[in-house]
Amino acid sequence: MCASSYEIDSNSVHNKLRLYLDLIRWNRPAGWLLLLWPTLSALWLAAGGFPGWHLIVVFTLGTILMRSAGCCVNDVADREFDKHVKRTAQRPVTSGRISSREALAVGAVLALAAFGLVLTTNAVTIAWSFAALAVALVYPYAKRYVAMPQAVLGVAFSFGIPMAYAAVRADIPWQAWALLVGNLFWVLAYDTEYAMVDRDDDLRIGIKTSAITLGRWDVMAVMVFYGVYLLAWTLLVVPGLKAPWGSWLGVLVAMAQVVWHGTLIKDRSREGCFKAFRLNHWVGFSVFAGTVLGTGLP
Repeated sequence: MCASSYEIDSNSVHNKLRLYLDLIRWNRPAGWLLLLWPTLSALWLAAGGFPGWHLIVVFTLGTILMRSAGCCVNDVADREFDKHVKRTAQRPVTSGRISSREALAVGAVLALAAFGLVLTTNAVTIAWSFAALAVALVYPYAKRYVAMPQAVLGVAFSFGIPMAYAAVRADIPWQAWALLVGNLFWVLAYDTEYAMVDRDDDLRIGIKTSAITLGRWDVMAVMVFYGVYLLAWTLLVVPGLKAPWGSWLGVLVAMAQVVWHGTLIKDRSREGCFKAFRLNHWVGFSVFAGTVLGTGLP
């Protein structure tokens, strides 16, 4: 009897853990990688090179934790909408396998863990972390009121840039805010691709997205967004680097991927748009790798 009870309890814990991992999209790292690469790029730029292992660990773990917490909040906010979208209908909160209260509790624990990491930095970073949290909490509800909620997501997913500068310099220069705006256009590009996947479902249930707002101009707009992002990065970053060739190389590799993404989304197929979105983190990695080369290797 005892052995049987222990086996049942072990299975329950295992199943619950699987649900939590599903809730935070653990098997889909593309989400936190999209956050991580611009943040690490900003760390290297702010430090003029290798920023030290402490800040790398803080911002890498913090990015994973905050993206996971954001998934919890997003799924609670969208639970009624997600029921009507095939891709999201089986999410743990939407399907009722995890309650909204439980999901929010998981999100709160993750956010507190991230805040604990921020406490190891400095007062400026700690202060700005509250603004970053506020934007992250606002985004899930923006799609009810904002024609292009992807712009709000762009701010949330780019806030690691000024945070990185604050952690390195205890100050946020104008370049950091300019890079945030430039990165926002990258988020607009890849999240519009993501929105194109669910456009039919979103139209039916009344959600606002950039894919719907842009209409037949969606593909052209995505390519323009990519262009603004890469142009902003080039103008703001490359001239001040020790080895500009490195950053140029990263931008050119990213540009080649953007052209490829254009071929994936031109027919607006769900498969092509989702593939373009899913592989976007390689665009960010290319820019990051170019930044590391551009700051000059030891």
